[in-house]
Amino acid sequence: MDKNLHEGHRQRVKKRYLSEGLDSFEDHQVLELLLFYCIPMKDTNELAHRMIKEFGSLAGLFEADPKDICRRCKVSENTAILVSLIPSLARRYFKGKWGDKPVLNSSSKAGEYAVSLFAGRIYEAFYVICLDSQNRVNHAALVHEGTINEAPVYPRLIVETALRHQANSLILAHNHPGGSLQPSSADIQITRKIAAATEAISISVLDHIIVAGDKYFSFAEKGLMKS
Repeated sequence: MDKNLHEGHRQRVKKRYLSEGLDSFEDHQVLELLLFYCIPMKDTNELAHRMIKEFGSLAGLFEADPKDICRRCKVSENTAILVSLIPSLARRYFKGKWGDKPVLNSSSKAGEYAVSLFAGRIYEAFYVICLDSQNRVNHAALVHEGTINEAPVYPRLIVETALRHQANSLILAHNHPGGSLQPSSADIQITRKIAAATEAISISVLDHIIVAGDKYFSFAEKGLMKS
């Protein structure tokens, strides 16, 4: 009886997803549906509520380390891996949507592209986006990923990355996990140092994008690259 009840519930949830998509689902229902595929023949509703509460939000859960998910939610490694795959899958999805060698010929396109690179990243990271002479992306290189609010970047590493990927020009991008879009004095100083270092090898820095969530700040739009 219990088995049939769970089977019926799962079928109803799946049918609802197929007819409505996820937009009308609450967060715990989204997680409940996901858990169907790693926890067979068991009610996952209560577990979904508990897991989200443990990490504060669905996003917080997705961004958690699999080991922490196992330990704090008392779930299997398979369950923890499936849940923690979501941010990485999102980045892979966005990369596929942009296609091969997208053209970043405006600050808005550069900002949107940068936002996609940082989806689900909870630590501060720094990308160097290498462009060819037509402003097409040759390669987006993750040159550093560190703890929150700490992403030391060295101009020599940027120069080596630019040469390795045959860049004609560069766009720098890093995220602020804390949520602020405003560049710090350190952000401005490192931008100037990198621009000076790459100028010596005839490679220009076109922009520096700061990402916070789904928003971005462009140095070029604000006239900061000129200084």
